[in-house]
Amino acid sequence: MTGPRRDTRGIVEARELLARVRFRRREPAAPLRPFLEHYWLVDWDLDEPYTTHVVPHPSVNLVFQRHGGEAAWGEVAGIGLELFTRKLEGRGRVCGVQFRPGGFRPFAPHRPVSYWTGRHVPLAEACLGPGRTPGRGGDPATAATVTAPDGDDDVVAALDAFLLGLGPRPSPGAARAMALVERVRSDRTIRRVDRLAALEGVSARSLQRLFAAYVGVSPKWVVLRYRIHEALERAESDGRTPDWAELAAELGFSDQAHLIRGFTATIGVPPAAYARGGRPVGRTRPVRPR
Repeated sequence: MTGPRRDTRGIVEARELLARVRFRRREPAAPLRPFLEHYWLVDWDLDEPYTTHVVPHPSVNLVFQRHGGEAAWGEVAGIGLELFTRKLEGRGRVCGVQFRPGGFRPFAPHRPVSYWTGRHVPLAEACLGPGRTPGRGGDPATAATVTAPDGDDDVVAALDAFLLGLGPRPSPGAARAMALVERVRSDRTIRRVDRLAALEGVSARSLQRLFAAYVGVSPKWVVLRYRIHEALERAESDGRTPDWAELAAELGFSDQAHLIRGFTATIGVPPAAYARGGRPVGRTRPVRPR
């Protein structure tokens, strides 16, 4: 392991966001690292509201939040299928756990990960840990314990203690799913599900079942999402307008039009318009689930 990644992939208008909030990533305890990408911590104190947008990774997140004087709370955030849009106001803190794609199932083995996709479930209603039953989640005091400390080391220690207390059980299916998604993320020659299936020596249908059970979205969705992340990062490059046809070929899109359609459907504006300063279009989600 080399520590948490340092890129801003998935964060729309990353420079603007990072100029307004204090964002950092931290590494979890060693026994948790096979399952987790990292912890992510965000604090803000804003004079004016700011709307942030994120193109979700194929990852489940566990999120603890505290906004202004409200009581802290936690939720399980399944993989978001749409652009995630949130208005930040006043003072607040978010302490998040990003699981590796495929890494959440050992913490909630009673349900396929597709159950959580597109959902935000209050921690008190989630079923986490092999010994839990549906409808019995974490202690509500956990959110206060996680979000209260001033020092990041104490936040990390609280997150470590909570997650280790859930007793995650290693799973061959989860391990295979994590390896497959990492292969998709790093190997640009994998442009189609049938190629991934051929490389693995399995049928495309078998991959789809594995991804539904352990990742939460289809392998085709994962392939497209990682390529959109790369296109977004290029569109935000320092004053350089990408050659979109060349980029489409590099990222494995069938042609420039394919890239434009995928980018526009995800961000809400075409890549060229976004590179010129066009604003993303997303539906703002309430801070707290109802």
